Amino acid sequence: MVQFGLSKIESVIENIRDSVVHIKQFEGRLIMFSKIVQQLQLPYRKLVLDCKTRWNSTYEMLSVALKFKDVFPRYKDRDITYDCCPSNEDWEKAEKMCEILEVFNSTTNIISGSEYPTSNLFLNEVFRVKEVCKMRAIEFSFPRMYHSLEAQTHILDVKNCLYELYNEYLVEYQSIGSENSAETTSIGCTSSASGSSSGWSQFQAFVKTVETITPQKSDLDIYLEEGCFICDGDSRKFDALEWWKANTLKYRVLSKMARDVLAIPITTVASESTFSAGGRVIDSYRASLSVDTVQGLICGGDWLRCLHCVKKKNKKEKKAEEIALPINH
Repeated sequence: MVQFGLSKIESVIENIRDSVVHIKQFEGRLIMFSKIVQQLQLPYRKLVLDCKTRWNSTYEMLSVALKFKDVFPRYKDRDITYDCCPSNEDWEKAEKMCEILEVFNSTTNIISGSEYPTSNLFLNEVFRVKEVCKMRAIEFSFPRMYHSLEAQTHILDVKNCLYELYNEYLVEYQSIGSENSAETTSIGCTSSASGSSSGWSQFQAFVKTVETITPQKSDLDIYLEEGCFICDGDSRKFDALEWWKANTLKYRVLSKMARDVLAIPITTVASESTFSAGGRVIDSYRASLSVDTVQGLICGGDWLRCLHCVKKKNKKEKKAEEIALPINH
């Protein structure tokens, strides 16, 4: 998705990249560029040259270059060999792209910064990429993605899948409840036979009889009909797992479903490949191993690192190059 977006302003990126390369090529050019920075009284002291296969470094290069957008045209007036100066339209495109990339960069940093990123971790950031409010997100976005009739079909598909999954959890919950009820009845009979039964056990039996009446609405119906939860204060501190834990008694079945869904890994890509559009992390040798062998090696490695408190080392890859400007403080 990010690479596709960057391809739309490829010529802009090339102009900015070539500009940075041109200026860093000779010390005299760096000094001339730095003098203009000082004349404009800009507080920034570095340029950034990206690594073409890492989109986050391209974002960094663009965002830093934008701080010097008034310097480049002035530098062009002093250097006749400089022929790749970005135009005003180029800077506008770069600025809009940086606004979008900032969201993805922030979100991806949070995901790649976790050893085992799961769905609940992503919820704090996903709202920045796409508005999320229960089924309302689907009802809002699908009509903008598909034609009217097709959108309604897709909305219904999502809702049906949601209810289908919920019903599976409901059947499992009811079967466990029946087993527990049978065990309780057996214990109650034993107590009654021994003459140790009390009014409390009779009350429990009455409550169970009353509460076995099937409610008219399911957990899922009630949850979807309720208003969206609005987090007080900083919404980035909202913890979905804690919220579902606090509402377990209210949504007995749905909370179990949420717990399992929120534990699903949100990415199968290695953290060192999160920003990279380069080669695959798995080489030809590892790709030839059986699935069971690969899983055994990965799990074994994780367990050993955890046992000996060793952090997993990321594969080294080229990063953005920072170019310090020779400015006297």
